[in-house]
Amino acid sequence: MKRLFFILFLSPFFFAFTADPVMPNFSPIATAISTGNADALSKFFDSDVDISLFEKENTYEKEKAINVMKDFFTKNKPKGFSQMHQGASKGKDTQYTIGEMTTTGGTYRVYIYMKIINDSYLIQEMRIGKN
Repeated sequence: MKRLFFILFLSPFFFAFTADPVMPNFSPIATAISTGNADALSKFFDSDVDISLFEKENTYEKEKAINVMKDFFTKNKPKGFSQMHQGASKGKDTQYTIGEMTTTGGTYRVYIYMKIINDSYLIQEMRIGKN
């Protein structure tokens, strides 16, 4: 009986520490977007990233994706970014964030899809569209 009580007592603690991967801190990504810092943003890119700017969509290797974002930020100087919604898959191995970026060229809706790769969330897809 003591053994059963001991197992039942400790089982919630065991699952609390082993069940879910750690959700990412989105602050550095939000800061990179709001300041237009493509290099800081690229620290969260996977080796290949799907980027959609308005109606133009393509898969880029990381270095090319950095240049695409630098070009976008140059043409649309960000003034700020606010995260509106965040969610995760049931297994918490993927996460998405939806936000709004204000720039000199207007306001844009930003969608970011991340996946766990080697114990870190990395950006797989980034969509920027007119609001």
